[in-house]
Amino acid sequence: MKQVTISTPFITLIVLDYGARIQKLLVKDKFGKSTNAVVGYDFAANYLEDTSCLGASIGRYAGRISNASFELDREKFDLFVQHGVHLHGGKEGFHKKYWKFESVDYGNEPEVTLSYLSKHLEEGYPGNLKTTVTYKLINNALYITYSAVTDRTTVVNLTNHSYFKLDDAKSIDQHYLKLNCPDYLETQDNLLPTGKLLPVKGTDYNFLDVKPIADKKLDTTFTVGLNSQMVANLYSKKSGISMEVSTNQPGVVVYTPSHFSGICFETQNFPDAPNKKHFPNSILRPGENYSNKSKFKFDLI
Repeated sequence: MKQVTISTPFITLIVLDYGARIQKLLVKDKFGKSTNAVVGYDFAANYLEDTSCLGASIGRYAGRISNASFELDREKFDLFVQHGVHLHGGKEGFHKKYWKFESVDYGNEPEVTLSYLSKHLEEGYPGNLKTTVTYKLINNALYITYSAVTDRTTVVNLTNHSYFKLDDAKSIDQHYLKLNCPDYLETQDNLLPTGKLLPVKGTDYNFLDVKPIADKKLDTTFTVGLNSQMVANLYSKKSGISMEVSTNQPGVVVYTPSHFSGICFETQNFPDAPNKKHFPNSILRPGENYSNKSKFKFDLI
Protein backbone atom coordinates (compact mmCIF):
# COMPACT_ATOMS: atom_id res chain seq x y z
CA MET A 1 0.00 0.00 0.00
CA LYS A 2 1.40 3.40 -1.01
CA GLN A 3 1.00 6.67 0.85
CA VAL A 4 1.52 10.32 -0.11
CA THR A 5 1.58 13.37 2.18
CA ILE A 6 1.06 16.96 1.04
CA SER A 7 0.72 20.05 3.21
CA THR A 8 0.32 23.80 3.50
CA PRO A 9 0.99 25.88 6.64
CA PHE A 10 -2.66 25.21 7.57
CA ILE A 11 -3.41 21.62 6.47
CA THR A 12 -1.62 18.29 6.14
CA LEU A 13 -3.24 15.60 4.00
CA ILE A 14 -2.25 11.93 3.90
CA VAL A 15 -3.65 9.85 1.00
CA LEU A 16 -3.51 6.10 0.35
CA ASP A 17 -3.66 4.35 -3.03
CA TYR A 18 -6.06 1.72 -1.64
CA GLY A 19 -9.48 3.19 -2.32
CA ALA A 20 -7.83 6.56 -3.05
CA ARG A 21 -8.52 7.21 0.63
CA ILE A 22 -7.95 10.18 2.86
CA GLN A 23 -6.13 8.62 5.80
CA LYS A 24 -5.52 11.80 7.77
CA LEU A 25 -6.46 15.46 7.44
CA LEU A 26 -4.59 17.48 10.04
CA VAL A 27 -5.72 21.01 10.86
CA LYS A 28 -4.77 23.28 13.75
CA ASP A 29 -7.28 24.01 16.49
CA LYS A 30 -7.68 27.29 18.42
CA PHE A 31 -4.80 26.26 20.71
CA GLY A 32 -2.44 25.65 17.79
CA LYS A 33 -2.61 21.88 18.26
CA SER A 34 -2.88 19.63 15.21
CA THR A 35 -6.19 17.77 15.10
CA ASN A 36 -7.05 14.95 12.73
CA ALA A 37 -10.37 16.13 11.28
CA VAL A 38 -11.28 12.72 9.80
CA VAL A 39 -11.88 9.32 11.37
CA GLY A 40 -9.23 6.84 10.29
CA TYR A 41 -6.62 4.25 11.15
CA ASP A 42 -3.01 4.98 12.06
CA PHE A 43 -1.90 1.82 10.28
CA ALA A 44 -2.70 1.61 6.57
CA ALA A 45 -3.11 -2.19 6.61
CA ASN A 46 -6.20 -1.83 8.82
CA TYR A 47 -8.10 -0.39 5.86
CA LEU A 48 -8.08 -3.82 4.23
CA GLU A 49 -10.57 -4.93 6.91
CA ASP A 50 -12.56 -1.69 6.92
CA THR A 51 -16.31 -2.03 6.34
CA SER A 52 -17.24 1.65 6.76
CA CYS A 53 -15.52 3.13 3.66
CA LEU A 54 -13.38 5.37 5.88
CA GLY A 55 -12.07 8.26 3.76
CA ALA A 56 -12.66 6.28 0.58
CA SER A 57 -13.49 7.16 -3.00
CA ILE A 58 -16.85 5.59 -3.85
CA GLY A 59 -17.94 4.35 -7.30
CA ARG A 60 -18.95 3.41 -9.87
CA TYR A 61 -22.23 4.55 -8.36
CA ALA A 62 -22.28 6.00 -4.83
CA GLY A 63 -25.39 5.28 -2.83
CA ARG A 64 -28.19 2.82 -3.43
CA ILE A 65 -29.71 1.45 -6.63
CA SER A 66 -33.00 -0.48 -6.65
CA ASN A 67 -34.25 -3.50 -8.61
CA ALA A 68 -30.78 -5.14 -8.74
CA SER A 69 -30.45 -3.53 -12.15
CA PHE A 70 -31.00 -0.52 -14.38
CA GLU A 71 -31.86 0.00 -18.04
CA LEU A 72 -29.77 2.10 -20.38
CA ASP A 73 -30.58 2.62 -24.05
CA ARG A 74 -33.08 -0.28 -23.88
CA GLU A 75 -30.50 -2.68 -22.45
CA LYS A 76 -30.73 -4.11 -18.94
CA PHE A 77 -27.66 -4.32 -16.70
CA ASP A 78 -27.76 -6.59 -13.63
CA LEU A 79 -26.04 -5.54 -10.41
CA PHE A 80 -24.85 -7.21 -7.20
CA VAL A 81 -27.43 -7.03 -4.43
CA GLN A 82 -27.17 -7.49 -0.68
CA HIS A 83 -30.24 -7.21 1.54
CA GLY A 84 -32.23 -6.15 -1.52
CA VAL A 85 -29.99 -3.18 -2.30
CA HIS A 86 -27.05 -2.42 -4.59
CA LEU A 87 -24.80 -0.13 -2.53
CA HIS A 88 -21.64 1.89 -3.27
CA GLY A 89 -20.73 0.22 -6.55
CA GLY A 90 -21.27 -3.43 -5.67
CA LYS A 91 -19.44 -6.28 -3.99
CA GLU A 92 -16.04 -4.66 -4.56
CA GLY A 93 -16.54 -1.01 -5.41
CA PHE A 94 -13.87 1.59 -6.10
CA HIS A 95 -13.18 1.83 -2.34
CA LYS A 96 -11.67 -1.67 -2.47
CA LYS A 97 -9.47 -1.06 -5.52
CA TYR A 98 -5.86 0.00 -5.69
CA TRP A 99 -5.67 3.31 -7.52
CA LYS A 100 -2.56 4.57 -9.29
CA PHE A 101 -0.72 7.68 -8.15
CA GLU A 102 -0.52 9.70 -11.37
CA SER A 103 1.18 12.84 -10.10
CA VAL A 104 2.20 14.71 -6.97
CA ASP A 105 2.93 18.44 -6.73
CA TYR A 106 4.55 19.62 -3.50
CA GLY A 107 4.42 23.33 -4.44
CA ASN A 108 2.64 26.23 -2.74
CA GLU A 109 -0.72 24.77 -3.75
CA PRO A 110 0.11 21.07 -3.42
CA GLU A 111 -1.98 18.38 -5.04
CA VAL A 112 -2.02 14.66 -5.65
CA THR A 113 -3.89 12.87 -8.45
CA LEU A 114 -4.84 9.19 -8.55
CA SER A 115 -6.54 7.18 -11.29
CA TYR A 116 -8.48 3.96 -11.66
CA LEU A 117 -9.67 2.15 -14.79
CA SER A 118 -12.95 0.34 -14.24
CA LYS A 119 -13.32 -2.17 -17.04
CA HIS A 120 -16.44 -2.90 -19.08
CA LEU A 121 -19.02 -4.86 -17.01
CA GLU A 122 -17.03 -4.60 -13.77
CA GLU A 123 -19.73 -5.08 -11.13
CA GLY A 124 -22.21 -5.14 -14.03
CA TYR A 125 -21.65 -1.57 -15.25
CA PRO A 126 -21.14 -0.96 -18.98
CA GLY A 127 -18.15 0.82 -20.48
CA ASN A 128 -14.47 1.17 -19.69
CA LEU A 129 -14.49 4.08 -17.25
CA LYS A 130 -11.27 6.04 -16.63
CA THR A 131 -11.60 7.83 -13.31
CA THR A 132 -9.31 10.34 -11.62
CA VAL A 133 -9.43 12.10 -8.28
CA THR A 134 -7.34 15.14 -7.41
CA TYR A 135 -6.84 16.31 -3.85
CA LYS A 136 -5.58 19.88 -3.79
CA LEU A 137 -4.73 22.14 -0.86
CA ILE A 138 -5.08 25.91 -1.21
CA ASN A 139 -4.33 27.73 2.04
CA ASN A 140 -6.90 26.41 4.53
CA ALA A 141 -9.11 24.50 2.07
CA LEU A 142 -9.17 20.99 0.62
CA TYR A 143 -10.48 20.69 -2.94
CA ILE A 144 -11.61 17.27 -4.17
CA THR A 145 -12.26 16.80 -7.89
CA TYR A 146 -13.53 13.56 -9.39
CA SER A 147 -13.41 13.24 -13.18
CA ALA A 148 -14.37 10.40 -15.50
CA VAL A 149 -14.63 9.50 -19.18
CA THR A 150 -16.11 6.40 -20.79
CA ASP A 151 -15.94 4.55 -24.11
CA ARG A 152 -19.55 3.38 -23.81
CA THR A 153 -22.69 4.91 -22.34
CA THR A 154 -22.84 4.25 -18.61
CA VAL A 155 -23.99 5.71 -15.29
CA VAL A 156 -21.60 7.42 -12.87
CA ASN A 157 -21.86 8.86 -9.38
CA LEU A 158 -18.60 9.39 -7.47
CA THR A 159 -17.98 10.82 -4.02
CA ASN A 160 -15.63 10.87 -1.06
CA HIS A 161 -16.68 9.06 2.11
CA SER A 162 -14.65 10.77 4.83
CA TYR A 163 -16.14 10.92 8.32
CA PHE A 164 -15.40 14.29 9.86
CA LYS A 165 -14.83 14.88 13.57
CA LEU A 166 -13.44 18.27 14.55
CA ASP A 167 -12.28 17.59 18.11
CA ASP A 168 -11.18 14.79 20.44
CA ALA A 169 -14.48 14.44 22.30
CA LYS A 170 -16.06 11.00 22.47
CA SER A 171 -18.99 12.01 20.26
CA ILE A 172 -20.02 14.68 17.78
CA ASP A 173 -23.23 15.46 19.68
CA GLN A 174 -21.91 18.91 20.55
CA HIS A 175 -20.81 19.70 17.00
CA TYR A 176 -22.97 22.45 15.49
CA LEU A 177 -24.41 21.83 12.03
CA LYS A 178 -26.08 24.02 9.44
CA LEU A 179 -27.31 22.66 6.08
CA ASN A 180 -28.25 24.78 3.08
CA CYS A 181 -30.67 22.02 2.14
CA PRO A 182 -34.39 22.84 1.87
CA ASP A 183 -35.55 19.32 0.95
CA TYR A 184 -34.66 15.70 1.56
CA LEU A 185 -35.42 12.44 -0.22
CA GLU A 186 -38.19 10.34 1.26
CA THR A 187 -36.98 6.76 1.69
CA GLN A 188 -38.31 3.28 2.30
CA ASP A 189 -37.19 1.21 5.29
CA ASN A 190 -34.17 -0.01 3.28
CA LEU A 191 -33.22 3.63 2.58
CA LEU A 192 -34.02 3.40 -1.13
CA PRO A 193 -35.66 6.66 -2.23
CA THR A 194 -39.37 6.60 -3.07
CA GLY A 195 -38.81 9.35 -5.65
CA LYS A 196 -40.43 12.08 -3.55
CA LEU A 197 -38.72 15.22 -2.26
CA LEU A 198 -40.03 16.49 1.08
CA PRO A 199 -39.41 19.87 2.76
CA VAL A 200 -37.21 19.75 5.86
CA LYS A 201 -39.20 22.46 7.66
CA GLY A 202 -41.22 20.99 10.49
CA THR A 203 -39.08 17.83 10.62
CA ASP A 204 -36.03 16.52 12.51
CA TYR A 205 -34.09 16.99 9.26
CA ASN A 206 -34.31 20.77 9.49
CA PHE A 207 -30.80 22.16 9.87
CA LEU A 208 -31.50 25.35 7.92
CA ASP A 209 -30.60 27.19 11.12
CA VAL A 210 -27.48 26.12 13.00
CA LYS A 211 -28.05 23.73 15.90
CA PRO A 212 -26.23 20.93 17.73
CA ILE A 213 -26.31 17.53 16.06
CA ALA A 214 -27.20 16.07 19.48
CA ASP A 215 -28.26 12.43 19.26
CA LYS A 216 -29.85 12.75 15.81
CA LYS A 217 -28.72 9.91 13.55
CA LEU A 218 -28.76 10.70 9.84
CA ASP A 219 -28.43 8.61 6.71
CA THR A 220 -30.25 11.07 4.53
CA THR A 221 -30.00 12.56 1.05
CA PHE A 222 -30.55 16.31 1.06
CA THR A 223 -30.97 18.61 -1.93
CA VAL A 224 -28.55 21.51 -2.18
CA GLY A 225 -30.21 24.93 -2.23
CA LEU A 226 -31.01 26.37 -5.65
CA ASN A 227 -28.48 28.73 -7.26
CA SER A 228 -25.93 27.90 -4.58
CA GLN A 229 -22.97 25.58 -4.14
CA MET A 230 -22.96 26.02 -0.38
CA VAL A 231 -23.90 22.77 1.36
CA ALA A 232 -22.99 22.75 5.02
CA ASN A 233 -21.18 24.33 7.92
CA LEU A 234 -19.90 22.26 10.82
CA TYR A 235 -18.05 23.50 13.88
CA SER A 236 -16.83 22.46 17.31
CA LYS A 237 -16.69 24.92 20.20
CA LYS A 238 -14.21 22.65 21.97
CA SER A 239 -11.53 22.85 19.26
CA GLY A 240 -12.69 26.09 17.64
CA ILE A 241 -12.46 24.41 14.22
CA SER A 242 -15.15 25.08 11.63
CA MET A 243 -15.59 23.45 8.23
CA GLU A 244 -17.56 24.83 5.30
CA VAL A 245 -18.64 22.43 2.54
CA SER A 246 -19.55 23.44 -1.01
CA THR A 247 -20.07 21.43 -4.20
CA ASN A 248 -21.29 21.47 -7.78
CA GLN A 249 -23.44 18.40 -7.10
CA PRO A 250 -27.25 18.46 -6.69
CA GLY A 251 -27.29 16.53 -3.44
CA VAL A 252 -25.42 15.46 -0.34
CA VAL A 253 -25.83 12.34 1.75
CA VAL A 254 -25.30 13.26 5.38
CA TYR A 255 -24.45 10.17 7.39
CA THR A 256 -23.77 9.77 11.12
CA PRO A 257 -23.09 6.10 11.92
CA SER A 258 -24.35 4.50 15.12
CA HIS A 259 -21.24 2.42 15.88
CA PHE A 260 -18.67 5.25 16.00
CA SER A 261 -18.59 9.03 16.03
CA GLY A 262 -18.25 11.02 12.80
CA ILE A 263 -20.26 12.70 10.06
CA CYS A 264 -20.06 12.22 6.30
CA PHE A 265 -20.92 14.81 3.66
CA GLU A 266 -21.16 12.66 0.53
CA THR A 267 -21.52 15.31 -2.17
CA GLN A 268 -23.08 13.53 -5.14
CA ASN A 269 -26.06 12.88 -7.38
CA PHE A 270 -29.21 11.33 -5.91
CA PRO A 271 -29.25 7.62 -5.07
CA ASP A 272 -31.15 5.43 -7.56
CA ALA A 273 -31.09 8.10 -10.27
CA PRO A 274 -30.57 5.38 -12.95
CA ASN A 275 -34.07 4.09 -12.06
CA LYS A 276 -35.70 7.45 -11.28
CA LYS A 277 -35.86 9.37 -14.54
CA HIS A 278 -37.04 12.58 -12.85
CA PHE A 279 -33.90 12.66 -10.70
CA PRO A 280 -30.84 14.57 -11.97
CA ASN A 281 -29.18 12.82 -14.90
CA SER A 282 -26.53 10.24 -14.01
CA ILE A 283 -25.74 9.11 -17.57
CA LEU A 284 -22.27 9.60 -19.04
CA ARG A 285 -21.73 9.09 -22.76
CA PRO A 286 -18.54 8.82 -24.83
CA GLY A 287 -17.07 12.26 -25.48
CA GLU A 288 -18.55 13.70 -22.29
CA ASN A 289 -16.72 14.50 -19.06
CA TYR A 290 -18.03 13.71 -15.60
CA SER A 291 -16.97 16.21 -12.93
CA ASN A 292 -17.68 16.31 -9.20
CA LYS A 293 -16.02 19.31 -7.55
CA SER A 294 -16.23 19.80 -3.80
CA LYS A 295 -14.49 22.11 -1.35
CA PHE A 296 -13.89 21.70 2.38
CA LYS A 297 -12.73 24.97 3.91
CA PHE A 298 -11.43 25.07 7.49
CA ASP A 299 -11.31 28.04 9.81
CA LEU A 300 -11.29 28.96 13.49
CA ILE A 301 -14.27 30.42 15.30
